[in-house]
Amino acid sequence: MKTLRLILGDQLNIRHSWFNQADEKVCYLMMEIIPEANYAPHHRQKILAFFKAMRNFANSLQNNGHIVRYLCIDDNNNLQDFSENIRQQLASGEFSLFEYQEPDEYRLKVYFEDFCHCCSIETSVCESEHFLTDKKELQNFFKGKKTYVMESYYRSIRKKFNILMNGKEPSGGQWNFDQLNRNPIPDRVKVPVITDFKNDIEDLTGALRKMGIEGIGSADNQILNWPLTREQALIAMQDFAEKLLPYFGTYQDAMRADDPFLFHSRLSFALNTKMLHPLEVVRYVEAMWQKYPEKYDISQIEGFIRQIAGWREYMRGVYWANMPEYASLNYFGNQRKLPDFYWNGNTRMHCMAQSIGQSLQFAYAHHIQRLMVTGNFALLAGINPDEVDTWYLGIYIDAIEWVEITNTRGMSQYADGGIVGTKPYVSSANYISKMSNYCRNCYYDSKKRHGNKACPFNSLYWNFYIENRDLLGKNARIGMVYRTLDKMTKEETEKIKQQAKEYLENIEQL
Repeated sequence: MKTLRLILGDQLNIRHSWFNQADEKVCYLMMEIIPEANYAPHHRQKILAFFKAMRNFANSLQNNGHIVRYLCIDDNNNLQDFSENIRQQLASGEFSLFEYQEPDEYRLKVYFEDFCHCCSIETSVCESEHFLTDKKELQNFFKGKKTYVMESYYRSIRKKFNILMNGKEPSGGQWNFDQLNRNPIPDRVKVPVITDFKNDIEDLTGALRKMGIEGIGSADNQILNWPLTREQALIAMQDFAEKLLPYFGTYQDAMRADDPFLFHSRLSFALNTKMLHPLEVVRYVEAMWQKYPEKYDISQIEGFIRQIAGWREYMRGVYWANMPEYASLNYFGNQRKLPDFYWNGNTRMHCMAQSIGQSLQFAYAHHIQRLMVTGNFALLAGINPDEVDTWYLGIYIDAIEWVEITNTRGMSQYADGGIVGTKPYVSSANYISKMSNYCRNCYYDSKKRHGNKACPFNSLYWNFYIENRDLLGKNARIGMVYRTLDKMTKEETEKIKQQAKEYLENIEQL
Protein backbone atom coordinates (compact mmCIF):
# COMPACT_ATOMS: atom_id res chain seq x y z
CA MET A 1 0.00 0.00 0.00
CA LYS A 2 1.10 3.55 -0.77
CA THR A 3 1.14 6.95 0.95
CA LEU A 4 -0.59 9.94 -0.62
CA ARG A 5 1.02 13.26 0.26
CA LEU A 6 -0.60 16.63 -0.47
CA ILE A 7 1.49 19.68 -1.42
CA LEU A 8 -0.16 23.10 -1.25
CA GLY A 9 0.74 26.07 -3.44
CA ASP A 10 2.81 27.76 -0.73
CA GLN A 11 4.74 24.59 0.18
CA LEU A 12 7.26 24.52 -2.65
CA ASN A 13 10.20 23.62 -0.42
CA ILE A 14 12.42 21.18 -2.31
CA ARG A 15 14.65 20.89 0.76
CA HIS A 16 11.83 19.49 2.91
CA SER A 17 12.70 16.09 4.41
CA TRP A 18 9.87 14.55 2.40
CA PHE A 19 11.98 14.88 -0.72
CA ASN A 20 15.30 13.54 0.56
CA GLN A 21 14.81 10.31 -1.31
CA ALA A 22 12.41 9.17 -4.02
CA ASP A 23 10.10 6.34 -2.94
CA GLU A 24 7.90 4.40 -5.31
CA LYS A 25 5.45 3.86 -2.44
CA VAL A 26 4.86 7.61 -2.05
CA CYS A 27 2.70 9.67 -4.42
CA TYR A 28 2.54 13.46 -4.25
CA LEU A 29 -0.71 15.22 -5.09
CA MET A 30 -0.85 18.84 -6.26
CA MET A 31 -3.84 20.69 -7.60
CA GLU A 32 -4.97 24.01 -9.05
CA ILE A 33 -8.56 24.68 -8.01
CA ILE A 34 -10.96 27.53 -8.69
CA PRO A 35 -11.77 28.32 -5.00
CA GLU A 36 -8.10 29.07 -4.28
CA ALA A 37 -8.06 31.50 -7.21
CA ASN A 38 -11.33 33.18 -6.22
CA TYR A 39 -11.60 33.25 -2.40
CA ALA A 40 -10.32 36.84 -2.66
CA PRO A 41 -10.20 39.17 -5.70
CA HIS A 42 -6.67 38.05 -6.54
CA HIS A 43 -4.36 39.87 -8.91
CA ARG A 44 -3.93 38.04 -12.21
CA GLN A 45 -0.17 37.89 -11.72
CA LYS A 46 -0.66 36.32 -8.29
CA ILE A 47 -2.83 33.53 -9.68
CA LEU A 48 -0.47 32.96 -12.59
CA ALA A 49 2.61 33.00 -10.37
CA PHE A 50 1.25 30.49 -7.86
CA PHE A 51 0.03 28.04 -10.48
CA LYS A 52 3.14 28.34 -12.64
CA ALA A 53 5.44 27.93 -9.63
CA MET A 54 3.44 24.85 -8.61
CA ARG A 55 3.82 23.35 -12.09
CA ASN A 56 7.53 24.05 -12.05
CA PHE A 57 7.85 22.42 -8.63
CA ALA A 58 5.96 19.33 -9.78
CA ASN A 59 8.33 19.03 -12.73
CA SER A 60 11.33 19.30 -10.41
CA LEU A 61 9.98 16.51 -8.22
CA GLN A 62 9.37 14.28 -11.22
CA ASN A 63 12.85 14.99 -12.55
CA ASN A 64 14.21 13.84 -9.18
CA GLY A 65 12.35 10.54 -9.43
CA HIS A 66 9.28 11.32 -7.31
CA ILE A 67 5.79 10.23 -8.34
CA VAL A 68 3.50 13.22 -8.79
CA ARG A 69 -0.15 13.48 -9.71
CA TYR A 70 -0.91 17.01 -10.80
CA LEU A 71 -4.38 18.39 -11.48
CA CYS A 72 -4.32 21.40 -13.78
CA ILE A 73 -7.07 23.99 -13.45
CA ASP A 74 -8.79 22.84 -16.67
CA ASP A 75 -8.36 19.06 -16.35
CA ASN A 76 -11.62 17.20 -16.92
CA ASN A 77 -11.12 15.07 -13.80
CA ASN A 78 -10.42 18.09 -11.57
CA LEU A 79 -13.35 18.35 -9.13
CA GLN A 80 -12.23 21.88 -8.08
CA ASP A 81 -12.19 21.03 -4.38
CA PHE A 82 -9.38 19.86 -2.10
CA SER A 83 -11.37 17.18 -0.31
CA GLU A 84 -13.19 15.89 -3.40
CA ASN A 85 -9.96 15.58 -5.36
CA ILE A 86 -8.26 13.77 -2.47
CA ARG A 87 -11.21 11.40 -2.07
CA GLN A 88 -11.09 10.71 -5.78
CA GLN A 89 -7.47 9.57 -5.39
CA LEU A 90 -8.26 7.50 -2.30
CA ALA A 91 -11.15 5.77 -4.05
CA SER A 92 -8.64 3.70 -6.04
CA GLY A 93 -7.87 1.74 -2.89
CA GLU A 94 -4.10 1.95 -3.43
CA PHE A 95 -3.39 4.24 -0.45
CA SER A 96 -3.31 3.38 3.25
CA LEU A 97 -2.00 6.72 4.56
CA PHE A 98 -2.72 10.38 3.75
CA GLU A 99 -0.14 12.97 4.82
CA TYR A 100 0.03 16.73 4.53
CA GLN A 101 2.25 19.56 5.72
CA GLU A 102 0.76 21.88 8.31
CA PRO A 103 -0.90 24.81 6.47
CA ASP A 104 0.13 28.36 7.34
CA GLU A 105 -3.39 29.76 7.03
CA TYR A 106 -5.97 29.23 9.75
CA ARG A 107 -8.77 28.53 7.26
CA LEU A 108 -6.80 25.67 5.72
CA LYS A 109 -5.67 24.35 9.09
CA VAL A 110 -9.33 23.96 10.13
CA TYR A 111 -10.31 22.65 6.69
CA PHE A 112 -7.81 19.79 6.69
CA GLU A 113 -8.36 18.93 10.35
CA ASP A 114 -12.06 18.49 9.52
CA PHE A 115 -11.20 16.49 6.42
CA CYS A 116 -8.87 14.16 8.31
CA HIS A 117 -11.48 13.65 11.02
CA CYS A 118 -13.75 12.09 8.39
CA CYS A 119 -11.06 10.52 6.20
CA SER A 120 -11.44 6.86 5.26
CA ILE A 121 -7.76 6.04 5.89
CA GLU A 122 -5.10 6.92 8.44
CA THR A 123 -3.86 10.53 8.29
CA SER A 124 -0.76 12.35 9.46
CA VAL A 125 0.43 15.97 9.52
CA CYS A 126 4.01 17.24 9.68
CA GLU A 127 5.80 20.60 9.88
CA SER A 128 6.55 22.64 6.79
CA GLU A 129 10.19 22.95 7.97
CA HIS A 130 10.36 26.56 6.86
CA PHE A 131 10.17 29.11 9.66
CA LEU A 132 12.80 30.01 12.25
CA THR A 133 10.32 29.77 15.10
CA ASP A 134 7.49 27.47 16.08
CA LYS A 135 4.06 28.95 15.41
CA LYS A 136 3.33 29.13 19.17
CA GLU A 137 6.80 30.35 20.15
CA LEU A 138 5.85 34.02 20.28
CA GLN A 139 2.82 33.28 22.45
CA ASN A 140 5.02 31.43 24.91
CA PHE A 141 7.77 34.06 24.72
CA PHE A 142 5.38 36.81 25.85
CA LYS A 143 3.31 34.65 28.21
CA GLY A 144 1.98 36.72 31.09
CA LYS A 145 2.79 40.02 29.39
CA LYS A 146 0.12 42.49 28.25
CA THR A 147 1.81 43.50 25.01
CA TYR A 148 4.17 42.07 22.41
CA VAL A 149 7.38 43.90 21.53
CA MET A 150 8.90 42.92 18.21
CA GLU A 151 12.36 44.14 19.16
CA SER A 152 12.78 41.75 22.08
CA TYR A 153 11.50 38.81 20.01
CA TYR A 154 13.85 39.76 17.17
CA ARG A 155 16.82 39.85 19.54
CA SER A 156 15.96 36.40 20.88
CA ILE A 157 16.00 35.02 17.30
CA ARG A 158 19.34 36.70 16.61
CA LYS A 159 20.81 35.01 19.67
CA LYS A 160 19.19 31.64 18.95
CA PHE A 161 20.64 31.43 15.43
CA ASN A 162 23.79 33.48 16.03
CA ILE A 163 22.78 36.05 13.43
CA LEU A 164 24.88 39.24 13.31
CA MET A 165 26.38 38.40 16.69
CA ASN A 166 29.83 39.11 18.10
CA GLY A 167 29.85 36.62 20.93
CA LYS A 168 26.98 37.64 23.18
CA GLU A 169 26.84 41.16 21.77
CA PRO A 170 25.28 42.37 18.52
CA SER A 171 27.61 43.06 15.61
CA GLY A 172 28.21 46.76 15.15
CA GLY A 173 27.59 47.47 18.83
CA GLN A 174 23.80 47.82 18.66
CA TRP A 175 20.82 45.65 17.84
CA ASN A 176 18.90 47.95 15.56
CA PHE A 177 19.98 50.55 13.00
CA ASP A 178 16.48 51.70 12.08
CA GLN A 179 17.39 55.35 12.60
CA LEU A 180 19.75 55.04 9.61
CA ASN A 181 17.08 53.38 7.45
CA ARG A 182 14.74 56.35 6.94
CA ASN A 183 16.28 58.43 4.17
CA PRO A 184 14.53 59.81 1.09
CA ILE A 185 16.20 58.91 -2.17
CA PRO A 186 17.80 61.73 -4.21
CA ASP A 187 16.96 61.94 -7.91
CA ARG A 188 20.62 61.41 -8.79
CA VAL A 189 20.72 57.93 -7.23
CA LYS A 190 20.41 55.26 -9.92
CA VAL A 191 19.07 51.79 -9.24
CA PRO A 192 21.07 48.92 -10.82
CA VAL A 193 19.41 46.68 -13.39
CA ILE A 194 18.73 43.14 -12.16
CA THR A 195 17.79 39.89 -13.91
CA ASP A 196 14.49 39.63 -15.76
CA PHE A 197 12.70 36.29 -15.51
CA LYS A 198 10.85 35.64 -18.73
CA ASN A 199 8.60 32.80 -17.59
CA ASP A 200 6.36 31.46 -20.37
CA ILE A 201 2.77 31.46 -19.12
CA GLU A 202 0.85 31.43 -22.37
CA ASP A 203 -0.61 27.95 -21.77
CA LEU A 204 -1.66 28.83 -18.23
CA THR A 205 -3.24 32.10 -19.34
CA GLY A 206 -5.36 30.19 -21.81
CA ALA A 207 -6.42 27.67 -19.16
CA LEU A 208 -7.51 30.41 -16.76
CA ARG A 209 -9.47 32.10 -19.51
CA LYS A 210 -11.15 28.79 -20.36
CA MET A 211 -12.24 28.38 -16.73
CA GLY A 212 -13.52 31.95 -16.44
CA ILE A 213 -10.85 33.06 -13.95
CA GLU A 214 -10.09 36.72 -14.59
CA GLY A 215 -8.52 38.29 -11.52
CA ILE A 216 -7.73 41.98 -11.06
CA GLY A 217 -4.85 44.10 -12.32
CA SER A 218 -2.81 43.60 -15.45
CA ALA A 219 -0.51 40.87 -16.69
CA ASP A 220 1.41 40.03 -19.83
CA ASN A 221 -0.39 37.04 -21.33
CA GLN A 222 2.86 35.40 -22.41
CA ILE A 223 5.59 36.05 -19.82
CA LEU A 224 5.79 36.66 -16.08
CA ASN A 225 8.76 38.45 -14.55
CA TRP A 226 8.88 36.87 -11.09
CA PRO A 227 11.19 34.09 -9.82
CA LEU A 228 9.02 30.98 -10.21
CA THR A 229 11.59 28.24 -9.57
CA ARG A 230 14.12 27.75 -6.81
CA GLU A 231 16.90 28.31 -9.34
CA GLN A 232 15.40 31.67 -10.33
CA ALA A 233 14.85 32.56 -6.68
CA LEU A 234 18.54 31.94 -5.95
CA ILE A 235 19.48 34.22 -8.86
CA ALA A 236 17.16 36.90 -7.48
CA MET A 237 18.74 36.54 -4.04
CA GLN A 238 22.24 36.87 -5.48
CA ASP A 239 21.22 39.85 -7.61
CA PHE A 240 19.80 41.60 -4.59
CA ALA A 241 22.79 40.92 -2.38
CA GLU A 242 25.36 42.01 -4.97
CA LYS A 243 23.62 44.96 -6.61
CA LEU A 244 20.90 46.34 -4.34
CA LEU A 245 21.77 45.45 -0.75
CA PRO A 246 24.58 48.05 -0.44
CA TYR A 247 21.87 50.75 -0.57
CA PHE A 248 18.85 48.87 0.79
CA GLY A 249 18.97 49.95 4.42
CA THR A 250 19.53 53.61 3.63
CA TYR A 251 16.61 53.90 1.22
CA GLN A 252 14.25 51.12 2.32
CA ASP A 253 11.56 53.64 3.36
CA ALA A 254 11.92 55.86 0.30
CA MET A 255 9.39 56.15 -2.55
CA ARG A 256 9.90 57.41 -6.09
CA ALA A 257 7.35 57.77 -8.87
CA ASP A 258 9.62 56.51 -11.65
CA ASP A 259 10.69 53.27 -9.91
CA PRO A 260 8.28 51.03 -7.97
CA PHE A 261 10.99 48.63 -6.75
CA LEU A 262 14.07 50.77 -5.93
CA PHE A 263 16.49 48.69 -3.80
CA HIS A 264 13.98 46.16 -2.48
CA SER A 265 14.73 42.47 -2.90
CA ARG A 266 11.48 41.19 -4.45
CA LEU A 267 12.10 37.89 -2.64
CA SER A 268 8.85 37.83 -0.66
CA PHE A 269 6.96 35.63 -3.15
CA ALA A 270 9.82 33.12 -3.24
CA LEU A 271 10.01 33.15 0.56
CA ASN A 272 6.27 32.88 1.15
CA THR A 273 5.96 29.95 -1.26
CA LYS A 274 8.97 28.39 0.50
CA MET A 275 11.19 28.19 -2.57
CA LEU A 276 13.71 30.00 -0.36
CA HIS A 277 14.28 29.42 3.34
CA PRO A 278 14.56 32.56 5.50
CA LEU A 279 17.75 31.37 7.18
CA GLU A 280 19.53 30.75 3.88
CA VAL A 281 18.68 34.29 2.78
CA VAL A 282 19.89 35.70 6.08
CA ARG A 283 23.10 33.65 5.99
CA TYR A 284 23.79 34.68 2.40
CA VAL A 285 23.60 38.42 3.02
CA GLU A 286 25.48 38.07 6.31
CA ALA A 287 28.26 36.22 4.48
CA MET A 288 28.43 38.96 1.83
CA TRP A 289 28.95 41.56 4.56
CA GLN A 290 31.64 39.46 6.25
CA LYS A 291 33.44 38.88 2.95
CA TYR A 292 33.20 42.46 1.66
CA PRO A 293 32.97 44.74 4.74
CA GLU A 294 34.14 47.71 2.69
CA LYS A 295 31.11 47.35 0.40
CA TYR A 296 28.36 46.82 2.98
CA ASP A 297 27.62 48.94 6.02
CA ILE A 298 26.17 47.04 8.98
CA SER A 299 23.06 49.24 8.82
CA GLN A 300 22.22 47.91 5.34
CA ILE A 301 22.60 44.30 6.47
CA GLU A 302 20.73 44.65 9.75
CA GLY A 303 17.89 46.60 8.12
CA PHE A 304 17.25 43.71 5.73
CA ILE A 305 17.76 40.89 8.22
CA ARG A 306 15.34 42.60 10.62
CA GLN A 307 12.59 42.22 8.02
CA ILE A 308 13.30 38.51 7.44
CA ALA A 309 14.36 37.18 10.85
CA GLY A 310 12.46 39.74 12.90
CA TRP A 311 9.31 41.17 11.39
CA ARG A 312 8.30 38.14 9.31
CA GLU A 313 8.63 35.70 12.23
CA TYR A 314 6.97 38.16 14.60
CA MET A 315 3.93 38.60 12.36
CA ARG A 316 3.48 34.86 12.01
CA GLY A 317 3.66 34.47 15.78
CA VAL A 318 1.05 37.19 16.30
CA TYR A 319 -1.20 35.47 13.75
CA TRP A 320 -1.18 32.09 15.48
CA ALA A 321 -1.45 33.62 18.95
CA ASN A 322 -4.64 35.49 18.06
CA MET A 323 -6.54 33.65 15.33
CA PRO A 324 -9.40 33.28 14.56
CA GLU A 325 -10.57 36.26 16.66
CA TYR A 326 -7.95 38.49 15.08
CA ALA A 327 -9.75 38.46 11.73
CA SER A 328 -12.74 40.32 13.18
CA LEU A 329 -11.01 42.96 15.31
CA ASN A 330 -12.12 46.55 14.57
CA TYR A 331 -10.82 48.81 17.35
CA PHE A 332 -12.19 52.05 15.89
CA GLY A 333 -15.41 50.50 14.62
CA ASN A 334 -14.67 51.73 11.09
CA GLN A 335 -17.41 50.92 8.55
CA ARG A 336 -16.80 53.04 5.44
CA LYS A 337 -16.64 51.22 2.10
CA LEU A 338 -13.30 51.00 0.30
CA PRO A 339 -13.33 53.69 -2.43
CA ASP A 340 -13.45 52.52 -6.02
CA PHE A 341 -10.10 54.13 -6.77
CA TYR A 342 -8.41 51.33 -4.82
CA TRP A 343 -9.48 49.06 -7.67
CA ASN A 344 -8.65 51.33 -10.59
CA GLY A 345 -6.15 53.97 -9.38
CA ASN A 346 -8.32 56.85 -10.61
CA THR A 347 -7.69 59.54 -8.01
CA ARG A 348 -6.16 63.02 -8.06
CA MET A 349 -4.04 62.16 -5.01
CA HIS A 350 -0.76 61.48 -6.78
CA CYS A 351 0.72 59.33 -4.01
CA MET A 352 -2.36 57.10 -4.03
CA ALA A 353 -2.55 56.96 -7.82
CA GLN A 354 1.12 55.95 -7.97
CA SER A 355 0.97 53.33 -5.20
CA ILE A 356 -2.30 51.81 -6.39
CA GLY A 357 -1.33 52.04 -10.05
CA GLN A 358 1.90 50.13 -9.55
CA SER A 359 0.06 47.58 -7.40
CA LEU A 360 -2.38 46.95 -10.23
CA GLN A 361 0.44 46.82 -12.77
CA PHE A 362 3.00 44.72 -10.88
CA ALA A 363 1.06 43.09 -7.99
CA TYR A 364 3.69 44.78 -5.83
CA ALA A 365 4.31 47.72 -3.54
CA HIS A 366 6.94 47.91 -0.84
CA HIS A 367 6.20 48.16 2.87
CA ILE A 368 6.11 51.96 3.14
CA GLN A 369 3.79 52.34 0.15
CA ARG A 370 1.49 49.79 1.76
CA LEU A 371 1.75 51.21 5.27
CA MET A 372 2.12 54.97 4.86
CA VAL A 373 0.19 55.62 1.64
CA THR A 374 -2.64 53.20 0.87
CA GLY A 375 -2.95 51.89 4.44
CA ASN A 376 -2.54 55.35 5.94
CA PHE A 377 -5.36 56.76 3.82
CA ALA A 378 -7.66 53.81 4.59
CA LEU A 379 -7.27 54.31 8.34
CA LEU A 380 -7.62 58.10 8.18
CA ALA A 381 -10.77 57.67 6.09
CA GLY A 382 -12.30 55.13 8.46
CA ILE A 383 -12.46 52.25 5.98
CA ASN A 384 -13.82 48.95 7.29
CA PRO A 385 -10.75 46.76 7.99
CA ASP A 386 -12.56 43.78 6.45
CA GLU A 387 -12.48 45.58 3.10
CA VAL A 388 -8.88 46.67 3.58
CA ASP A 389 -7.88 43.06 4.34
CA THR A 390 -9.61 41.81 1.22
CA TRP A 391 -7.83 44.35 -0.96
CA TYR A 392 -4.35 43.68 0.43
CA LEU A 393 -4.83 39.91 0.35
CA GLY A 394 -5.90 40.01 -3.27
CA ILE A 395 -3.71 42.62 -4.91
CA TYR A 396 -0.21 41.60 -3.75
CA ILE A 397 1.65 38.63 -5.15
CA ASP A 398 3.23 37.81 -1.78
CA ALA A 399 0.03 38.11 0.30
CA ILE A 400 -0.88 35.01 2.28
CA GLU A 401 -3.18 35.54 5.24
CA TRP A 402 -0.68 34.72 8.00
CA VAL A 403 1.52 37.63 6.95
CA GLU A 404 -1.06 39.88 5.28
CA ILE A 405 -3.69 40.21 7.99
CA THR A 406 -1.29 41.01 10.82
CA ASN A 407 0.37 43.69 8.71
CA THR A 408 -2.95 45.08 7.48
CA ARG A 409 -5.40 44.78 10.35
CA GLY A 410 -2.65 45.18 12.91
CA MET A 411 0.24 47.38 11.78
CA SER A 412 -1.58 49.37 9.11
CA GLN A 413 -5.13 49.78 10.44
CA TYR A 414 -4.54 49.48 14.21
CA ALA A 415 -7.76 47.47 14.21
CA ASP A 416 -6.23 45.16 16.85
CA GLY A 417 -5.97 48.05 19.31
CA GLY A 418 -2.22 47.74 19.75
CA ILE A 419 -1.31 44.05 19.60
CA VAL A 420 1.15 44.50 16.73
CA GLY A 421 2.07 48.17 17.01
CA THR A 422 2.10 50.49 19.98
CA LYS A 423 0.48 53.35 18.06
CA PRO A 424 -1.46 53.95 14.83
CA TYR A 425 0.85 54.43 11.85
CA VAL A 426 -0.76 57.48 10.28
CA SER A 427 0.73 60.67 8.94
CA SER A 428 -0.14 63.90 7.23
CA ALA A 429 1.18 64.79 3.78
CA ASN A 430 4.42 65.96 5.37
CA TYR A 431 5.79 62.43 5.74
CA ILE A 432 4.86 61.45 2.19
CA SER A 433 6.40 64.65 0.83
CA LYS A 434 9.59 64.03 2.77
CA MET A 435 10.00 60.39 1.74
CA SER A 436 8.95 60.62 -1.92
CA ASN A 437 8.63 62.83 -4.98
CA TYR A 438 4.90 62.12 -5.21
CA CYS A 439 3.80 65.55 -4.00
CA ARG A 440 5.70 67.50 -6.68
CA ASN A 441 3.14 66.97 -9.41
CA CYS A 442 0.01 66.50 -7.34
CA TYR A 443 -3.32 68.23 -7.88
CA TYR A 444 -3.45 68.87 -4.13
CA ASP A 445 -1.24 71.16 -2.04
CA SER A 446 0.67 69.09 0.50
CA LYS A 447 1.18 72.11 2.76
CA LYS A 448 -2.49 73.08 3.17
CA ARG A 449 -4.78 71.66 5.87
CA HIS A 450 -7.95 73.16 4.45
CA GLY A 451 -9.16 75.32 1.64
CA ASN A 452 -8.92 75.01 -2.13
CA LYS A 453 -6.92 71.91 -3.17
CA ALA A 454 -5.75 71.21 0.39
CA CYS A 455 -4.21 67.73 0.58
CA PRO A 456 -6.77 65.25 1.98
CA PHE A 457 -4.10 63.58 4.11
CA ASN A 458 -3.74 66.74 6.20
CA SER A 459 -7.32 67.36 7.31
CA LEU A 460 -8.02 63.64 7.61
CA TYR A 461 -4.92 63.19 9.78
CA TRP A 462 -5.93 65.78 12.34
CA ASN A 463 -9.59 64.79 12.16
CA PHE A 464 -8.59 61.19 12.91
CA TYR A 465 -7.02 62.24 16.19
CA ILE A 466 -9.89 64.57 17.04
CA GLU A 467 -12.49 61.86 16.43
CA ASN A 468 -10.58 59.14 18.30
CA ARG A 469 -9.35 61.06 21.32
CA ASP A 470 -11.24 58.80 23.73
CA LEU A 471 -9.39 55.78 22.35
CA LEU A 472 -5.96 57.33 21.80
CA GLY A 473 -5.64 60.26 24.18
CA LYS A 474 -3.83 58.26 26.87
CA ASN A 475 -1.33 56.67 24.49
CA ALA A 476 2.05 58.02 25.59
CA ARG A 477 3.62 57.51 22.17
CA ILE A 478 1.30 60.05 20.56
CA GLY A 479 1.13 62.61 23.35
CA MET A 480 2.93 65.16 21.16
CA VAL A 481 0.11 64.99 18.62
CA TYR A 482 -2.50 65.98 21.16
CA ARG A 483 -0.31 68.69 22.63
CA THR A 484 0.00 70.18 19.14
CA LEU A 485 -3.72 69.80 18.56
CA ASP A 486 -4.52 71.56 21.83
CA LYS A 487 -2.45 74.55 20.77
CA MET A 488 -4.59 75.08 17.66
CA THR A 489 -7.34 77.66 17.82
CA LYS A 490 -10.95 76.51 17.86
CA GLU A 491 -11.41 78.20 14.49
CA GLU A 492 -8.54 76.16 13.02
CA THR A 493 -9.83 72.83 14.32
CA GLU A 494 -13.33 73.62 13.03
CA LYS A 495 -11.92 74.31 9.56
CA ILE A 496 -10.01 71.03 9.69
CA LYS A 497 -13.11 69.11 10.75
CA GLN A 498 -15.23 70.74 8.05
CA GLN A 499 -12.63 70.02 5.38
CA ALA A 500 -12.37 66.39 6.48
CA LYS A 501 -16.16 66.06 6.50
CA GLU A 502 -16.36 67.43 2.97
CA TYR A 503 -13.68 65.06 1.71
CA LEU A 504 -15.21 62.01 3.39
CA GLU A 505 -18.67 62.80 2.03
CA ASN A 506 -17.18 63.05 -1.46
CA ILE A 507 -14.49 60.41 -1.11
CA GLU A 508 -15.02 58.92 -4.57
CA GLN A 509 -14.20 62.31 -6.15
CA LEU A 510 -10.83 62.78 -4.44
